[in-house]
Amino acid sequence: MGQPKLPRKKFLRPGKPWEKNRILVEKELTKKYGYKNKKEIWRMSSLLRGFRAQARRITALANEQAKKEGENLIKRLLKLGLLEKDSNLDDVLDLTIDNISERRLLTQVMKKGIARTPKQARQFITHRHISVGDRKVTSPNYLVLKDEEGKISFSGNSPFNNKDHPLIEQMKNVGKKGRKEESTEAPKKEEHKEAKKEAPKKEEHKKEEQKEAPKKEEKKIKGN
Repeated sequence: MGQPKLPRKKFLRPGKPWEKNRILVEKELTKKYGYKNKKEIWRMSSLLRGFRAQARRITALANEQAKKEGENLIKRLLKLGLLEKDSNLDDVLDLTIDNISERRLLTQVMKKGIARTPKQARQFITHRHISVGDRKVTSPNYLVLKDEEGKISFSGNSPFNNKDHPLIEQMKNVGKKGRKEESTEAPKKEEHKEAKKEAPKKEEHKKEEQKEAPKKEEKKIKGN
């Protein structure tokens, strides 16, 4: 049974710790979704692995109990927002680490524009500034339910609820600057694309001129 005072591990370490492809994928995940360390990634992977194993076990069985378990699994994943309506067990097997990472509270806070960066989102959550509905959530890896997406906001006693807070004004100004930069960069990108398109044409024209140059010299010599 193990020591009841010590909690069991919620993740499994990879069998090959120095696998290059896995390390590169984990680096991309940490940048994209703001994971603090590899253990958080392994924890989400283990949770996803459990869903897949349950789906495979249910598909292997063909009885009424298996159908009930399959329906309960799909209902649970629908609540988590991992599946859409009219999904089946095959869709459960197609889930990836990106799907489950999108449901984390940290990612949802970023999507809503409450925080500018993953680090800031983590700081807001761990410092008890974020609430989901009526309760504060301090875990960045909390999986947000589909019904809770619209209930994510600053907690009631958080100073960031004040619209005149300097950080809130700073975030608004940064958003305005970003929009202006995008509007100014758009025509520059179009000009750069047109220049790229015209570049091969200029090179072809130069090559043709170089080919015609000796012919013109021969004509001049003959004329003289």
